[in-house]
Amino acid sequence: MDDILKATLLYDFYGELLTQKQKTIFEYYYLNDCSLTEIGEELGISRQAVRDLLKRTENILLSYEQRLKLVEKFGIQKESVRRIKSLAQEIEKSRGISGEAIEKIEEIKNIADEILD
Repeated sequence: MDDILKATLLYDFYGELLTQKQKTIFEYYYLNDCSLTEIGEELGISRQAVRDLLKRTENILLSYEQRLKLVEKFGIQKESVRRIKSLAQEIEKSRGISGEAIEKIEEIKNIADEILD
């Protein structure tokens, strides 16, 4: 997983646990693609202060994940849902299943798609 994707995923799970300043800097950098200099100018602080706050915020998010493992569990669950969908598709392709069974399989696939989206 690339660093930006991992950071934003961590933010999705743990962002509300950050201070407002940490959230602001993280969002400017990762979500709005601003440079450290641009963020510093916007907030009236030095580029180095922005970098330090950003690194501290990243470390906080990583420490939450190390303790709670919500992102890891989410990834495992997502992969399990993909497997369920794949198995449903395999069953659907087999011969001799009833129309009612096909409807149930379609429902399973639709639920899996909702979870994955």
